[in-house]
Amino acid sequence: MNLQERFKQSLFSYTQDQNTLDILWKEIETQYSQKGRHYHNLEHLNTMFSELEMVKINISHFSNISFSVFYHDIIYDASSKANEEKSAELATFRLQRLNVDQKSIEQISEQILATKAHQRSNDNDTNYLLDADLSILGKDIETYLDYTKKIRKEYSIYPDLLYKPGRKKVLKHFLELENIFKTDYFKDRYEKQARINIEHELDNL
Repeated sequence: MNLQERFKQSLFSYTQDQNTLDILWKEIETQYSQKGRHYHNLEHLNTMFSELEMVKINISHFSNISFSVFYHDIIYDASSKANEEKSAELATFRLQRLNVDQKSIEQISEQILATKAHQRSNDNDTNYLLDADLSILGKDIETYLDYTKKIRKEYSIYPDLLYKPGRKKVLKHFLELENIFKTDYFKDRYEKQARINIEHELDNL
């Protein structure tokens, strides 16, 4: 299933109005296809859904987690520290207009905000979302290096003098965590390689 079909399927419980579906999808497609998005783009969403499909049986509210994936990076400005807050705000506004129940909207908003600090959550669905978001860290070294180049391009407004210390801080934060991945599935699949990849990047920064 492609992203557009998946998005419209998630919305279909709330509206069958084709015009509304098209407008909301177009907004997502446009935002994630902006010129400066080398990593946080539609391909990233596709990857997350591929990962989440593997654990779908363990996810309580797949519709909610789907909205969280679509909206978690809808606002992305490399110079801003409020992307997650703005993304959660926009998601809340759009979903309220569709009369999505308040409990679901709150969960989706909390999941989007959780992608800021990537701390373990008491909500298991949120942990799966966070792990899918970080799954790139545990891929083979070639894929990981390609990801680091794309991230660097997204932050091209910053010279190495500023970028490298910031990147080191982020990477060291991950290494200091008891586990980068919160769920057993992702831990078993990616934890070991993620630590190897991060150490490799740190050695070469």
